[in-house]
Amino acid sequence: MRTPNNESLTPTTERERTGGKSPERKCILTGRHGERDELVRLAVSPDGLVLPDPRARAPGRGAWLGVTRADLETAMEKGKLKGALARAFKTGALTVPEDLPAQIETALLRTLTDRLGLEMRSGKLILGSERIAEHARGGVLAALYHAADASEGGAAKLDQAWRVGMDREGSGEGGTRLPLDRAALSVALGRDNVVHMALADHAAAERVDQPLARLLHYRNASADVSETGAVQAAADQFATK
Repeated sequence: MRTPNNESLTPTTERERTGGKSPERKCILTGRHGERDELVRLAVSPDGLVLPDPRARAPGRGAWLGVTRADLETAMEKGKLKGALARAFKTGALTVPEDLPAQIETALLRTLTDRLGLEMRSGKLILGSERIAEHARGGVLAALYHAADASEGGAAKLDQAWRVGMDREGSGEGGTRLPLDRAALSVALGRDNVVHMALADHAAAERVDQPLARLLHYRNASADVSETGAVQAAADQFATK
């Protein structure tokens, strides 16, 4: 997997850079405000082509979306997106690709896999069921993830080990199912048969959680990963120590 040029491992989100919540931005379609890390930025190329900017790094004026892919497709069908973009960029000389919703999803997926690859290269990502279970039982995991096609039995065993280590037995809590199967994860990480993974570093978990939550919200799969998986629960546990 290619490592993005000039991308450092830390910090990667506005939340980390400021030490608190990221600045709010307004969705051009709904008018609702949300944290910058939760919305998707659109940018315009020099020739007026509207493109996704998932890392929010493109120069110039940007426009922000806080809707799901289905909502975006509906807005495009009704002609609402072009008007919203014209107001946001203060020009009507824009070209909106018909496959913009698919481009956004692809870009969000790439951002997530790039982040996982970077954490792998930095030595933060823990692979292998036995290693993950050992860390889980020790109560040191900040995040636990399973491939989309991981077996229920394999995921359940690691979830149970995590609950034991975090003293949360009986809670039913566990790791987060990623929107990537084992084949995609194996390609992204350059390893064979990647089914489960974990992070013990809380800063690394935050760096992965941000693009994951954004992707899941766009897919309308699980809008708030930080409150459903091991990430928030682990953070709460460590905050009380």
